[in-house]
Amino acid sequence: MPTPLFSATYFQDPYPTFAWLRDRSPVHEFAFPVGGVRTWIVTRFDDVRALLADQRFSSEGGTWGSREFQEAGLVSGAGSVLEKAVTVVDPPAHTRLRRLVMSAFTPSRIAQWQTAVEKAVVATLDRCEERGSFDVMEHYAGPVSSTVMGEILGLRIDRHEQLVQALAQAFPSDDAQMPQVAEGFARICDYAAELVAEKRRRPADDLTTALLQARDDGDRLSEEELVANVAAMILAGSDTIRAFVGNAVLALFDHPDQRDLLIGRPDIEESAVEELLRYEGALSTALFRVTTEELTFGGTVLPAGAPVIAALLSANRDPRQFDGPDRLDLTRTRLRHVGLGHGLHNCLGAALARLEGRIAIPALFRRFPRLELAVARQDLRYIENWAMRRLVALPTRTTGTPR
Repeated sequence: MPTPLFSATYFQDPYPTFAWLRDRSPVHEFAFPVGGVRTWIVTRFDDVRALLADQRFSSEGGTWGSREFQEAGLVSGAGSVLEKAVTVVDPPAHTRLRRLVMSAFTPSRIAQWQTAVEKAVVATLDRCEERGSFDVMEHYAGPVSSTVMGEILGLRIDRHEQLVQALAQAFPSDDAQMPQVAEGFARICDYAAELVAEKRRRPADDLTTALLQARDDGDRLSEEELVANVAAMILAGSDTIRAFVGNAVLALFDHPDQRDLLIGRPDIEESAVEELLRYEGALSTALFRVTTEELTFGGTVLPAGAPVIAALLSANRDPRQFDGPDRLDLTRTRLRHVGLGHGLHNCLGAALARLEGRIAIPALFRRFPRLELAVARQDLRYIENWAMRRLVALPTRTTGTPR
């Protein structure tokens, strides 16, 4: 293949490797860089959707994963309350938790989110305008996502950078970082526990308080489940939306005709967000799934306990599903993608990601219609993380008069 999976070169441009795998080895066995664990990656669109909807592939790595997978420390949140989060449990526990958690997502609460996003965007754009030149990741996407997360969950914004660091610890891409994994998950869970305790003492109009009060026919979340699911929401929203906004802004720099279209056509904002999620969302892959039994998938025999990775970015560039998949086209219709996952474990922050994208991305270019990169395109770098696609920095300058 052009570049080995999860190598330094791959992280900067995974798409040639994905294209090779889709054509030659769509269910591909390789050694995961952490522990050299025998792993499979699935790259075609139809296979990725099928995998994510197939309950023979479990999210409970601690229950079904092979011994080498567990001993390598690859079970998400192993030994922490996160093992009780809706994102990593299977039915029937998942069904019950999802019902309770989603009961907090009322229409009125989601409507409040729009106000929170709009206020955060305007305030952040004002600060960017004062700067003249600014880094989209540090000065725009980061502050908007952290401010909104703070409003929604009721968390302190000054913890955001600490949580981003904890995320990097929790999802390493090489053996050298493995000793930090438990600490990364512990930091996230500790903060979630503090937040739950604070909202129990001082309830407020936020999602954490709503989860504390969630009921379904007398059922409610236990203390561990509360902490686990608040932690899961922090995981879902602390860095992924920042990453998505950055990726979207760069995609529009790379396709100036589409940027101009977005500025001039407010009516396409919703479809534009779907295309931007397809083109380069924040999630490179879904989290590990493990087989609950020996099975055949995509013509490949997988042993019981096998860790399998669904390559979301690859699926969304599959020419079997999309015409001209490497071209950004904000006018695509009937767009079905897996940028936010699929099936039972689709992204918890999906509604928020769509909302922030719909508001924050067009607003940036309407305020700064002549915004341009302040560095050479080839100098931009991505973090080296197997599960997330995020720019390290995106320096820009405003060369025109703001509208």
